[in-house]
Amino acid sequence: MPRNYEILRDVARIAFGPVIPLIPANAINKETGGCIAVFGKGWGKELRLPTRGKSGGYFVDWVLAHMSAAGELVNFVAVEVQSIDTTGNYREERETYLKEKGFAGKSTAGFNWENVNKRILPQIIYKGHVLRQEPLCQKGLFFVCPAPVYAKIGERLGGGLRPYPIQPGSLTIMWYDIGPPVHAGKQRDLVNGGRFTTTIDQVALAFTAPSNLPPAQVYENAIRAELEHR
Repeated sequence: MPRNYEILRDVARIAFGPVIPLIPANAINKETGGCIAVFGKGWGKELRLPTRGKSGGYFVDWVLAHMSAAGELVNFVAVEVQSIDTTGNYREERETYLKEKGFAGKSTAGFNWENVNKRILPQIIYKGHVLRQEPLCQKGLFFVCPAPVYAKIGERLGGGLRPYPIQPGSLTIMWYDIGPPVHAGKQRDLVNGGRFTTTIDQVALAFTAPSNLPPAQVYENAIRAELEHR
């Protein structure tokens, strides 16, 4: 059976406790009672974070809003989910796999790991700073990703992030991996691999720190190596 957004329930249990039901935000009314109102794709309207300019902005994948029994907003957390971007094309392999013919065809697909550096981390830092200004965002930003993406982020940030308790301005990373085959081998559950909480400031400092640079003269050596082959 599909686990029906179990990842959101994992976040809600950490942020608000284990027994509060999750309800789509567009289904909330005065008689709903205490619950977690969920804003996001498949649950209700997505909420956009404004940029510094007059237009544009980033969507947060989900916002979990804790509502009291009286229907008042108590606090909320934001949840960002990222798998991994791919390069090339894997359509043929996907179609043959779904038709139970095994894997076939030539794939040009690969993982775009650099996208973690140039897009994902800057967005997390920006969104985290915006959320830290919110008085009711007491548990910070949650970032959910596959275990390999978490490993790549640790590699990019130098592995020196200090752990912090969940608090305003914190970033809680939760990583998942694929479990063993279930349901005739065609479906696999996601398995939580752990979580780590730090602060947005720690991530921002590590992202720009000169301590996580390649060796000196890498450009010079690359130029010389290329010239030697001429």
